[in-house]
Amino acid sequence: MEEHQSWRCNKETMNLDGETNLKIKQALEVTLDLKEDIKFREVRQTIKCEDPNANLYSFVGSMEWKGQQYPLSPHQLLLRDSKLRNTDYIYGAVIFTGHDTKVMQNATDPPSKRSTIEKKMDKIIYILMSSLLMIALLGSVFFGIWTKEDIRDGKLKRWYLRPDASTIFYDPKRAALASFFHLLTALMLYSYFIPISLYISIEMVKLLQALFINQDIEMYHEESDKPTHARTSNLNEELGMVDTILSDETGTLTCNMMEFIKCSIAGTAYGQGVTEVERAMAVRKGFRLDDDIENGGHKDNKIDDSPHVNGFNFKDPRIMDGNWIHEPNRDMIRDFFRLLAICHTCIAEKDENGKISYEAESPDEAAFVIAARELGFEFYKRSLTTIIIREWDPSQNVVEKRKYELLNILEFSSSRKRMSVIVKEPEGRILLLSKGADSVMFKRLARNGRKFEEDTRRHINEYSDSGLRTLVLAYRVLDDKEYKEFNEKLNAAKTSVSADRDEKIEQAADSIETDLILLGATAVEDKLQKGVPECIDKLAQAGIKIWVLTGDKMETAINIGFACSLLRQGMTQIIITLEQPDIIALEKNGDKLTIAKASKQRVMDQIEVGIKQIPPSTHVSTESFALIIDGKSLTYALEDDVKLKFLDLAIKCASVICCRSSPKQKALVTRLVKQVTHKVTLAIGDGANDVGMLQEADIGVGISGAEGMQVIF
Repeated sequence: MEEHQSWRCNKETMNLDGETNLKIKQALEVTLDLKEDIKFREVRQTIKCEDPNANLYSFVGSMEWKGQQYPLSPHQLLLRDSKLRNTDYIYGAVIFTGHDTKVMQNATDPPSKRSTIEKKMDKIIYILMSSLLMIALLGSVFFGIWTKEDIRDGKLKRWYLRPDASTIFYDPKRAALASFFHLLTALMLYSYFIPISLYISIEMVKLLQALFINQDIEMYHEESDKPTHARTSNLNEELGMVDTILSDETGTLTCNMMEFIKCSIAGTAYGQGVTEVERAMAVRKGFRLDDDIENGGHKDNKIDDSPHVNGFNFKDPRIMDGNWIHEPNRDMIRDFFRLLAICHTCIAEKDENGKISYEAESPDEAAFVIAARELGFEFYKRSLTTIIIREWDPSQNVVEKRKYELLNILEFSSSRKRMSVIVKEPEGRILLLSKGADSVMFKRLARNGRKFEEDTRRHINEYSDSGLRTLVLAYRVLDDKEYKEFNEKLNAAKTSVSADRDEKIEQAADSIETDLILLGATAVEDKLQKGVPECIDKLAQAGIKIWVLTGDKMETAINIGFACSLLRQGMTQIIITLEQPDIIALEKNGDKLTIAKASKQRVMDQIEVGIKQIPPSTHVSTESFALIIDGKSLTYALEDDVKLKFLDLAIKCASVICCRSSPKQKALVTRLVKQVTHKVTLAIGDGANDVGMLQEADIGVGISGAEGMQVIF
C-alpha cells in the first residue's frame, strides 16, 4: 500500500519485526495538495516497481506524475500487517495483494513440537499395536483352519458349538469369512492391551500443569499486567530435562531500555555514572565502587535530588545546568548536542500540558534526543522539510528557536553502520551531520578533523569495557556547488528502477560522507534485567549449559557476560575471532576466494587449539572454560566440515557467547546443538529476530518486553 496523505504518518510494525517503535511514513512532496476525494477525479499516474519479494526493508519503484518520474522508497510503502498510528486516514494505491505481499512472502509454517515422553509413548504404542495385530491374526488363522476341519466323515468334532446351526461364525463351508469375523472380534476383545487411558491421564495432568503455569504469581509482571502464557501444554515435562539454554542478550538478559550515561567531546570524557558492568568488574578485582566517584578521582558531594528521567542517567557538573559554556571547547560541545538533536528520525509529540515526548525507531535514538533536551537542546518539531530546535543560551538565559531546513536523510543500514542528515542552518551554512560505528566513522575523518581521534578511541575502548554501546559523532560543512552535485547524483540513483538502485544510492552517500570533523562519541547503557545474575548462577549450579547469541560486539558481550555471572572469575576464555592483522590486511587486498579459504583455515586452527587447551573431563571441570566466538568466525564454524569440531569444543565449555550473530546464525547454531547432542534445548528471546532460534529449539520461551512477543512456547 503506497500512501499519499497530508505529508507524513506513523506506523507500528510489531507484527512484522517485533519492534514497538513507530516508523515514519511520508508522501511524495508533489502529491501534498491531494487532500480531498474530489481532487482524485483527474489523477493519472503510473507506478513502476520491483517484483514481489520477501525483503521488508527495501522497495524499488518510481511514479510517473505529470510527465515527471519520482522515486519511491520504503518511506512511501505501508506494509500489510503494520498498523497506522497518529493519522485519521490516508489516500493510497494498492501495489501488492494476497500472496504477493511482503509479509506473506516471509510467512513460514511453524514447526510441530512434541515432548520426548510423547515420542517414547508413540513407539511403545506402535509395538503394542503390532503385538495386538499379531496375536489376533495368529488366532484367526488357526480358528479358520479348525473351523474348516470341523466336519469330518459327517461327524461334528466340536458339536458343542453347533456349527450345523451357525450361518457365519462357525460354518465350516465358509471358514475364511468366519476367520475374518474372528479377527474383528479378537481386536475388540484384546483392545485393552493398548493403554488408551494412559494418554488421557497424561493429557489431563499436562493441562492442569499449564493452568498452574499461567496462574503462577511469581511469573506475573505487575507493571504491564501480563501473566505467563503457555501456548501449548505438551512440552511441560521437557522443562525439567533441559541440557542447554540458548538466549538472546538485548531485551532478554538486558532491558533494551537505553540510558545516556557518558560521552566524549573534543577528547574530554564526561559523565560520572557507574555502570553495572563496572560494578561487576570492581567486585572481580576485590574492591567496591562508590557511585559518586568521578573519573578524575574526586567526589561530588552535592546531593542530586532531581527526578530520574527515563533514557537519561548522565551526571557531570561540568556540562549540566548550562555549565558547558565555561568549558574550553564549548563550541564543539554545542555542535555535539545540536547533532544529537537533529541527526535522527524521531517524532516529537506534544501532550495536553505542552510537554514534549518522543517516538523513536530505536531506544538508542530516544536516549540521544532526551539527553540533548535535558542539556538544553530540545528537539521540538519536524515537518517534511524542516526541523525546529529549542536551544537554551546559558549566557543570556533565554530559549531561542532554531529552524533547520532538512535537505536529505541518508538512512542507517547494517552495511553502512551510520546515518547522516544534511541540513541548512538559519545562518545559511549547509551541514552534513553524521553518527555511526567507530569502525566506519574513523576512516572517514579529514586530516584536519582528527585532532581528538586518539583520546576519543581510548574513551570508546573504556566505554566498551564498561559494557556500554558507543557511537561516533562527526560533521562537515558543504559548499553550495558540492551539495548541488551530490543531490543530482542522489536523485538520479533514487529514480533508477534497476536492480542495483540501492548500491547506487549507497555510492552517492559514500561520496559525500568523507572529510568529516570529529566531535566525539556517545555511550549508552542497556541495563540488566532484574535477577538475571542470580538466575544464571542457579542454572550453572544445576549443570545447565548457557549459550548467549547476541549482535553486540565482543568487548561489550564479554563485559555484560561478567556482569550477569555468565563469565566468572578464574574462567579460561577461549576466543575465536577473525579480527586479526593478517586477516584484516587480506580482506583489504585479497579476492573473496582467498579471504574465505584463509579465514576458514584460521577458524579451524583456533578451534583445534581450543580443544587441546581443555584437558580430559577426569582432570578438570568444564566449569573452568568459556568459549567466545564472533560472527565472522561463526560463518565458517557452521560449515559442514567444521561444525562438529566446533560443537565438540563448545559442549566442553560451561558458557558460550556468540557475538555479532545474525538471526539466521542463531537458528543454525540452535539446530546444530539440538541435532548433534540429541539433548533438550531451550531458547529464550524477545524480538522477531529471535523467532528462527525459538522455532528450532525443543522449547521456545518468549519474553514479552520492549520489542513485543512473536514466539513459540
